[in-house]
Amino acid sequence: MHELEMLIASKCFCWNSITQIQSPPPIFSLPAPIPQWSQGQGFASGFVNLGEIEVFKVTRFEFIWSSNAILDTKKVLTFYKPVGIPDSFHILGHYCQPTDKPLRGFVLVAREVEDRLPKTTDIDNHNKIPPLRNPLDFELVWSPNVGSLEFTSVGGYFWLPQPPEGYKALGYMVTNKPDKPKLDEMCCVRADLTDECDPYCLMLSSSSGTPELSFQVWNLRPCDRGMLGKGVSVGTFFCSSGLNLGDELPIACLKNLNSSLPAMPNMQQIHALINHYGPTVFFHPEEVYLPSSVAWFFNNGAMLYRKGTSTGEGIDTAGSNLPGGGTNDGQFWIDLPSDDRKNFIKRGDLKSARLYVHVKPALGGTFTDIAMWVFCPFNGPATLKVGITNIPLSKVGEHVGDWEHFTLRICNFNGELYSIYFSQHSGGEWVDAHDLEYIDGNKAIVYSSKCGHASYPHPGTYIQGSSKLGVGIRNDAAHSSFYVDSSIWYEIVAAEYLGDVVTEPQWLQFMREWGPKIVYDSKAELDKIINSLPLMLQCSMKNLLNKFPMELYGEEGPTGPKEKNNWLQDERW
Repeated sequence: MHELEMLIASKCFCWNSITQIQSPPPIFSLPAPIPQWSQGQGFASGFVNLGEIEVFKVTRFEFIWSSNAILDTKKVLTFYKPVGIPDSFHILGHYCQPTDKPLRGFVLVAREVEDRLPKTTDIDNHNKIPPLRNPLDFELVWSPNVGSLEFTSVGGYFWLPQPPEGYKALGYMVTNKPDKPKLDEMCCVRADLTDECDPYCLMLSSSSGTPELSFQVWNLRPCDRGMLGKGVSVGTFFCSSGLNLGDELPIACLKNLNSSLPAMPNMQQIHALINHYGPTVFFHPEEVYLPSSVAWFFNNGAMLYRKGTSTGEGIDTAGSNLPGGGTNDGQFWIDLPSDDRKNFIKRGDLKSARLYVHVKPALGGTFTDIAMWVFCPFNGPATLKVGITNIPLSKVGEHVGDWEHFTLRICNFNGELYSIYFSQHSGGEWVDAHDLEYIDGNKAIVYSSKCGHASYPHPGTYIQGSSKLGVGIRNDAAHSSFYVDSSIWYEIVAAEYLGDVVTEPQWLQFMREWGPKIVYDSKAELDKIINSLPLMLQCSMKNLLNKFPMELYGEEGPTGPKEKNNWLQDERW
């Protein structure tokens, strides 16, 4: 799938001038081949039209330079030049990644679109200066030889292109010689076709008492992300020597001005993607509060309550009598029935469970996010871990109506699974495809934690609190016979970019809480636990509990998927 052209014979020189031979990192491929996707628009065509420019994803690289491999190898970065550039495309910047990770990154290359744009684009291409131009010069940002009397012929040299007026640089060039790159080796992009980007995830930091000798490297992501965001990640990096991150970045990302989003999958392709990549969700072997379908929840006694009335109203199978739209104003909520059905509904119904799917553009339509929502009628109580002691909590964490999700990020250039986001209470994490567990071909495993239903990529005990101290709320995830195969048991409930192709269910429009406000004295329960601890731990424990999300205390019922921030916004990185 991916190819690598390494200059194995090249030498890597560390910052202390010690030479080493650079070994190629392993190249990651998914466990099974990617199928031939059905034809339709521009999905998986290899190219994405952004308006006045078209971009191509490059995954073949040539080694240039690596940071000091004598130091901690987990902090070593390797820098690459993209190769195998299609005719008429231009390099926008170079690529880097940690040396200990499989090679699976990308950078975008670009070319000018010759044909006049369709009316659906957001730009007027009359009387515009060219979208791409070579830089006027290159400025040396940093080299390990900075500070020496003269540059040596070895080492890494980081060059920032100096764009013409009205243009932006989108990346850096890295060389292993002190000579400036040739101006025609890369292009800058017209400013109105770019957007601001955000440095995140510091990958490398070399501190020094002399500012010009220090060096930092960050990943980059567009500032304008989310379902409606136009920012496009180029795959390049940001580096600096002593720059304050409060300053304006000298580089940008791309902006997708093609509002038709031609690279997004159609309905047939969406089903094919879910059938091929849909993960299997494993619940803990001791899980009591299993998922169910929304229809099962309604049919078995869920009640709609209105503020000011004590009697609830039954909800029909489709939720058509739920008030739609508006905001979470506290006027309505859902609760369990007060009769004998209550405990029965709490336990869910695994055989009816399904994943509710929201498909949306990501990173300016160059990726597709397939958010998969699972519904559990009840969220069980938490367990507090203090060192080797586990303390079951009787109420803390309980609430009616639990919505959790994970998100598959699919590359629209080739239809490949790029990463999965695992939602975990008030946060979560993106996990690259090479760090996932797979159960069947390219179908990953998602582990749902006991009682709380947070999502994790691997089995184990995860501490919500201080893992270093071993103090916090336990999240236990394990393989079991309780599972849901999302590649089979799913329902697509929303895909706004497709217009009226997907009819959203009425229950999705319910913006109020899927559980009542629970009032109990959680403080008394927690104070009792804190007071039983050694004095040296009591203060730390109080501070730790104050940082827990409010949802853990069950004070408010949870809202449905459409009220969550990530419905429109990007996941919390």
